[in-house]
Amino acid sequence: MGPKKFTNTKWNINLAYAIGLLVTDGNLSPDGRHINFTSKDKELAELFKNCLSLNNKIGKKGNGLNKEKKYYVVQFGDVTFYDWCLGLGIMPNKSKIISSIKVPDKYFFDFLRGCFDGDGCSYAYWDKRWHSSYMFYFSICSASSSFLKWLQQKTKQYVDVIGKISAAKGVYQLRFAKRESILLFNKMYYKNNLPFLKRKHLKMRQFIKVDKRHAEVAKLVHAHA
Repeated sequence: MGPKKFTNTKWNINLAYAIGLLVTDGNLSPDGRHINFTSKDKELAELFKNCLSLNNKIGKKGNGLNKEKKYYVVQFGDVTFYDWCLGLGIMPNKSKIISSIKVPDKYFFDFLRGCFDGDGCSYAYWDKRWHSSYMFYFSICSASSSFLKWLQQKTKQYVDVIGKISAAKGVYQLRFAKRESILLFNKMYYKNNLPFLKRKHLKMRQFIKVDKRHAEVAKLVHAHA
């Protein structure tokens, strides 16, 4: 059974996060009934399942090039939920055409956290050109530039950060630099016991900790110069 209770009640944190995952790593089947979520990360498949209160088993599959079953799959059929997703702006074969999603303002950052866990990444490095400045970035990828432009518009609206969209080999990336990344991190992880992928959360937390320590050391050095 699908999560019919969600379609008849108000939005909540878990649902918004699951919709973020569905928008990035999931899809609606053309049959008008089935919803699929696929990930290389078993923890993410479990989060999707738990957030929608599904009893379905997590399956495994390969891809078109490799028959080895590396991907975890959650699939369920629910016409009511399927139609509700269509109303949000999610559609079959959405990768290149998805645009804005009807997510309530209150739950936008839960949705964004789901998008980040589905198709996002963060990375850091020391920039030797600027006296060993510590740089890190938060980004989300998509085959649809329209979707990323909508995300960009929303982050500008909520926390006055806009990021930058770039393209390479048919994939678009919305990337936020350090100051913007910290603001978004604090908005996405605003309290304990939220659904999130542990390794991505920990990685960004460590980047922020290193940056804070580096800033404190630089301040001390400057004070004693």
